[in-house]
Amino acid sequence: MKRNFGKYEAQLMAYVQLRNTRTLQTGDLVAPLRITTKQERELLSRLARADVIARVRRGVYLVPPRLPLGGQWTPSEALAISALIGDQGGLYQICGPNAFNRYGFDEQVPARVYAYNNHLSGERTVGSVALTLIRVQNPRLGDTEELKTPDGLTAVYSSRVRTLMDAVYDWSRFNGLPRAYGWIRKELAAERVSAVDLVRVTLRYGNQSTIRRIGALLDAEGVPPMLCSKLERALRPSSSLIPYVPVYPKRGKLNRRWGLVINDQT
Repeated sequence: MKRNFGKYEAQLMAYVQLRNTRTLQTGDLVAPLRITTKQERELLSRLARADVIARVRRGVYLVPPRLPLGGQWTPSEALAISALIGDQGGLYQICGPNAFNRYGFDEQVPARVYAYNNHLSGERTVGSVALTLIRVQNPRLGDTEELKTPDGLTAVYSSRVRTLMDAVYDWSRFNGLPRAYGWIRKELAAERVSAVDLVRVTLRYGNQSTIRRIGALLDAEGVPPMLCSKLERALRPSSSLIPYVPVYPKRGKLNRRWGLVINDQT
């Protein structure tokens, strides 16, 4: 249904188009629209409730470049995540299920946007875009690819090889195992990723359990011993054994080199 805009709504959209801006903050409209702070607050709240603009956080809103068709608008995923993290001066990379789908590992299209970032954690919503934000330390950000979106924005994704490693590293959050082992085998066989890059990314961004699991996988796939040795040298001495597939019972053949119980049922 087409929405009827009042005087202040029309003036707001004219201001946005004149300034060529995509964001508004509390106070931006008081002088140009000659309204009070209270009127501005009510105007922004009213438009956000009507899905004409999108609230990023208290006092910060995303606005469409022109009057939305039918009177309603929601930002793209790239705009939502960029605005939310950019408002904090932070960095992000879209990861997990979104990256699985982007690289063709999983056909399921996620209902949420998952992103590693260095400022926020938890679930947020910007317009109709649902976000799951995973706060990490700066050293865990990196190995990314940029994607140009149809609306001219740049979305930052974890790279193909980083996504494979994260499927093992963050298996419980992303339901990554044992699926990731099959993905890695296929990607190596198709030469879309290299064992060299997988070892590099695992050493830089993985943890001890990730190194063990990926080391055992590459060892079984017959990659050059020198690469497996790089991973092995990064392991701290430990007598404990962890399951190769954490979601399966811890029963199977022991692999002392990698400190694993090989319980893969495939």
